[in-house]
Amino acid sequence: MTATTHGAGGGTQRARATRRQQTLYGTGTGGQVTAADNVTLTIEAGAFVALTGASGSGKSTLLHMIGALERPDTGVIISNGTEVTALRGAAQADYRRTVGFVFQRYNLLPALTALDNVIAPVLPYRTGWDKRERARQLLAAVGLAGRERSLPSRMSGGEQQRIAIARALINTPALLLADEPTGNLDSATATDILDLLARLRAEHHMTILLASHDPQIAARSERLIRLRDGAVIDDISLTRDRPVEDVIRQVSQLG
Repeated sequence: MTATTHGAGGGTQRARATRRQQTLYGTGTGGQVTAADNVTLTIEAGAFVALTGASGSGKSTLLHMIGALERPDTGVIISNGTEVTALRGAAQADYRRTVGFVFQRYNLLPALTALDNVIAPVLPYRTGWDKRERARQLLAAVGLAGRERSLPSRMSGGEQQRIAIARALINTPALLLADEPTGNLDSATATDILDLLARLRAEHHMTILLASHDPQIAARSERLIRLRDGAVIDDISLTRDRPVEDVIRQVSQLG
């Protein structure tokens, strides 16, 4: 199921793949809701893929399963040759450290400075590199040089999301999972964040999976996967040789 692709720099990388994933949640009234319904897809290394659909369609659940934050009831997930669904304990924690997560609500620690928030995921672990120096470099990369000592409460929503993106990159992940990363931002700031993600993807040779219900956000991707009731109902390649307005119109017409 897992295809082999050639990533940036000529190195061989494996695609991220899911096979017949299914996840069921109880409703509290004796019924069940299917959050992921026999999802089968392969995502090539280095791709920029948008997951779209209405609230409750399964976008977040799919990201969480790929990131090993949730486990499907049935099915297999393979990422870069690793069978994610077979991982337990320390091996599962090790895998999570190879994935970058960006969430809608930032999830910054309010008592920590911008620099310390970026360092937080690797603080308990030994690394072969200077944690504070890498955090400074990442803050500079997201346009926050000089704000290392600022607290989140003193920063705008866009700046807080930039900190969250820097934090997601602290382990140099090959895979970045972004769940509605612009949902709390105005349109101009959202555009800046998407431009930033596109630049960082090129610089770090990352695969990006981004969940969004906004057609204008989804239209920035190279491939759009639309979900409804946990199932894939559309899988569309978005070509870059068309005006962005045409791509947005195509995505909007999907409903």
